[in-house]
Amino acid sequence: AWRGDEGAGASAYQNVSGFCKSVTLDKIREQGHVLTPGRYVGAAEVEDDGELLADKMARLTTTLHEQMQKAGRLDKAIEANLRELGYSGQEGENAA
Repeated sequence: AWRGDEGAGASAYQNVSGFCKSVTLDKIREQGHVLTPGRYVGAAEVEDDGELLADKMARLTTTLHEQMQKAGRLDKAIEANLRELGYSGQEGENAA
């Protein structure tokens, strides 16, 4: 769509904050020819969900720790299943 290719998009090209932006070569020169996308596309606008940052971080940290504990249990179960199948995971001990 950016190049105007027929059938490349449902509508004409549009810049999308945080995703894509068409800039001139002069703008790229102004940036010292650095092509890091963030210099041009910026960040998408984030809607405020009304949750305080401290509350959100506490909630997300709790969720992360719960998921890490679950991952640990799953890792142990996978290791046990592999040992049962004869694959200990230790170099030289695999019975293939």
